[in-house]
Amino acid sequence: MTNKSFLLLFYKKEGLTFFVQKARKHFFFEKKKQKTFTLGVFGLLMGGASAHAQSAPIGTLDQALLAAMKNGNAAFPTRYQALAPAIDQAFNLQQILKTIVGLRWSALPADQQAKLLAVFRAYTIANYAANFNSGSGDQIRILPETRSVGADRVVETEIVPTSGESTRIDYVMRQFPAGWQAVDVLEEGTISQVAVQRSDFRSLLADGAGKLIDKLQAKVDTLSGGTIKP
Repeated sequence: MTNKSFLLLFYKKEGLTFFVQKARKHFFFEKKKQKTFTLGVFGLLMGGASAHAQSAPIGTLDQALLAAMKNGNAAFPTRYQALAPAIDQAFNLQQILKTIVGLRWSALPADQQAKLLAVFRAYTIANYAANFNSGSGDQIRILPETRSVGADRVVETEIVPTSGESTRIDYVMRQFPAGWQAVDVLEEGTISQVAVQRSDFRSLLADGAGKLIDKLQAKVDTLSGGTIKP
């Protein structure tokens, strides 16, 4: 309703009170609509910003993986070092390792925790470097939808090879003070890498972290040809 309409109401109805009541009602209604619209737009913008923040580290990781595939003939340490920053940004490796080790983590001496984390980081990076070493025509797409797992968000990705079927790799993202980072990887959207590693590593932790440290270092040696020593 325009100001002109208010004036017409004022002239058609008796007394000023009716005009004031109508004006107040209109003002409140328009303000309410404006506020609702503003909050709606703000919500959409914040939702979009949040989704981007959740997926941004994975986008950076995907670009690094594509580069690693294109540079598959480069020396292993070169590809390892190229992937390391993106993996450090995308994953909260300490949180992942603590989840894998479980209640035994707090019982480990600080020096064993530090050594185990260092070799676990090396194993994670070496594993990506060894597996993403070919396929220069492949694509990795971040799917538009995310889903919730409690307070965590799942960023869905799809590896699309030049031939053959695509592969789903999803990342369970959690918000930390430094930003969103992955705390698990779901192969084919359902198979938890953390759960698999927890099962694989359990028997090696019975007498502390020594056996697991040695096992992971042996895996790093095999993957890297002995070129990576954390």
